[in-house]
Amino acid sequence: MRVNEERFAAADINEKLAVNIRGLGHTMRFMHGGKGGQRRILSILTEEGSITQRELTLRLGIQPGSASEVISKLENAGLLVRETNSDDHRTADLRLTEEGRRQAVEAAREKKRRREEMFSCLNEDEKQTLLALLEKIYADWEKRYRDEKSDTSPR
Repeated sequence: MRVNEERFAAADINEKLAVNIRGLGHTMRFMHGGKGGQRRILSILTEEGSITQRELTLRLGIQPGSASEVISKLENAGLLVRETNSDDHRTADLRLTEEGRRQAVEAAREKKRRREEMFSCLNEDEKQTLLALLEKIYADWEKRYRDEKSDTSPR
């Protein structure tokens, strides 16, 4: 239920669209552990095999201190290790342990299951229609707001 049903009911169609998209974004971020959540880091390390902390921080679009905190938790849990970079000894490469890989595979399975569940209220035709509309909006917003986006947040 929306926080303010009366205000929502009185809003114009554009406001209702924005409110729903914002709400969906919040739900998705929560369900996926945010930009720099542990599962996201496990997923990136699964894809990359090995990555520097700086590269990981840039890819996540979060502050270095936030990345360090999550990386330390993963390291303490035995899910990743830091190894000295062979090219630059001042830099550490991050890679998954066996347990980290196991949990990353499980997280990927859960993510796939969750995404199927998230859109289960739609039939295949509705999913295709929604996808086409979202892609149209996304392409327009990328062109229209590209400069504003790059000024405010890394992607």
